[in-house]
Amino acid sequence: MSETRVPSRTFPRARQDAESAKDAISTPQTESPAYKLAFQDMDFLLREDLRPVRFQLELLKPQLLLDEAHIGSTFVMYGSARIPEPAKAQALLDLATDDKARAIAEKLVAKSQYYDMARELARLASNFPRDEQGKRHFVVCSGGGPSIMEAANRGATDVHAESIGLNIVLPHEQAPNPYVTPSLSMQFHYFALRKMHFLLHARALAAFPGGFGTFDELFELLTLIQTGKVAPIPVLLFGRDFWERVVNFDALVEEGVVSERDLGIFTYVESAAEGWAVVQKFYKDRAEREPTPPGA
Repeated sequence: MSETRVPSRTFPRARQDAESAKDAISTPQTESPAYKLAFQDMDFLLREDLRPVRFQLELLKPQLLLDEAHIGSTFVMYGSARIPEPAKAQALLDLATDDKARAIAEKLVAKSQYYDMARELARLASNFPRDEQGKRHFVVCSGGGPSIMEAANRGATDVHAESIGLNIVLPHEQAPNPYVTPSLSMQFHYFALRKMHFLLHARALAAFPGGFGTFDELFELLTLIQTGKVAPIPVLLFGRDFWERVVNFDALVEEGVVSERDLGIFTYVESAAEGWAVVQKFYKDRAEREPTPPGA
């Protein structure tokens, strides 16, 4: 019997039909929106009724991109969109025209050290080797915006590594910073789905000084770990002075609304090297606690 090749599919691909649909003969029927293929009909896809489908798409597309890029885990970095690199912070101080603006600029100059820390931490994480399956781990992931987020992606670029940017559509346009790997630069409509993608692959997280957005993302993870919804990962708070000034964690314990052990969910650090050492120790200790599988 001669070799026979069995076709892998008999139906045309969606892309083929989509191309064919463009060449449809113009009639009152084909010109009606009802005749459009559902996945080519933007008015249909953007209906309120289709929100669950858009949720699925916004969950699926980034996941497929990460899988295709062989990304096994990420190192997520949060921080203010208003803390520039030291030279730019100094320029803001030089341009300050009144006492209030000068006082804020002086604080930004002091906090601009965290730009350099985020950049250095990203360099350290990005040098982590691939695993046996060729997957990359501790791939830097930021919100894709400026300042601390830019520093994180920039640090990965410094060592010729790819990095992820998860941007969000805002009323005032926020373009991705130029250091995000273009093929890993993603945009979200739903904050909820963006939050999921920050944490689905996160195996370490660094929170630098920041505002509402940083607090929002950080406290969601602290809550997930506290309630046991996710396994603990290293959570690094850069700059003890900042965090203890803006959040009185000890008072939460004194008020009885969190337990003392909950304060062990995170670790204060003051440098990139210290932060990376915490991550390494966390996983070394975990490996030593886990029993070796039979036959290994």
